[in-house]
Amino acid sequence: MKVVIQRVTEAKITIDSIETKEIGPGLVVLLGIVDDDGKEDIEWLINKIVNLRIFNDSDGIMNRSVTDIGGEILLVSQFTLHASTKKGHRPSYIKAAKPDIAVPLYNQFLDGLKASFSGNIETGKFGADMQVFLINDGPVTIIIDSKDKI
Repeated sequence: MKVVIQRVTEAKITIDSIETKEIGPGLVVLLGIVDDDGKEDIEWLINKIVNLRIFNDSDGIMNRSVTDIGGEILLVSQFTLHASTKKGHRPSYIKAAKPDIAVPLYNQFLDGLKASFSGNIETGKFGADMQVFLINDGPVTIIIDSKDKI
């Protein structure tokens, strides 16, 4: 699993040009899934996300987590995180898990996030056409791949 985490002052997502969900200060988490991801990847990434100290303390030092600040999370599925751009100019998405594998893992990830984080969590809709609007605070953007734990 791979995530792109953005610290935001606010964010919203529009799903299929109809539904809009919003968060205030917190994190936008873009989640990409591959076929061999599993429970260990989910648990490790969730622990990283909810405890990642990327919010400023009273001294202006990044020393607080989204949990510490009472922030919110917007979780969005993002298969393009696993794009291969080695050949040519058209990305290949062959590494990204197909929906029959990705959807259950995404749902497990969301359930685990809800169990580990008491704040508000909003989500996109897997496979839908979505537009994400955000104000990246800092800017702070962090990429974490569960396959790079060591």
